[in-house]
Amino acid sequence: MTITHSTIELSHLTFHAHHGVLPEERLLGNTFTVDLTLEADIREAILTDDLTHTINYAEAYGIVKREMEIPSKLLEHVCGRIGTALLHHFPTLQQAHVRVAKHNPPIEGAGNCLSAVTLTFRR
Repeated sequence: MTITHSTIELSHLTFHAHHGVLPEERLLGNTFTVDLTLEADIREAILTDDLTHTINYAEAYGIVKREMEIPSKLLEHVCGRIGTALLHHFPTLQQAHVRVAKHNPPIEGAGNCLSAVTLTFRR
């Protein structure tokens, strides 16, 4: 058996957070969704069934939650902090795709839309 690529995904992590340029956004908050695609060599976990040889979902969620609790003006800043923290915490993480989306951004006439930033981090 040859495994050439492996990803671990956490999708639709939903938070109420206080990110935005406008003072009202930071005061009232909004709904945000975070999606992660984490690339790591998990071959050892496949063989051993040992959590220490893979990315712990609960720890990854905790990192995202912690970073989402820190108010920021820009989604780029939030997304950057999440990716940096994930790479720092998980030494086996080779690459991380982090997407942070704001529900119903304050854009006149935009209706029910999302604004999102996706960043890719590589070790």
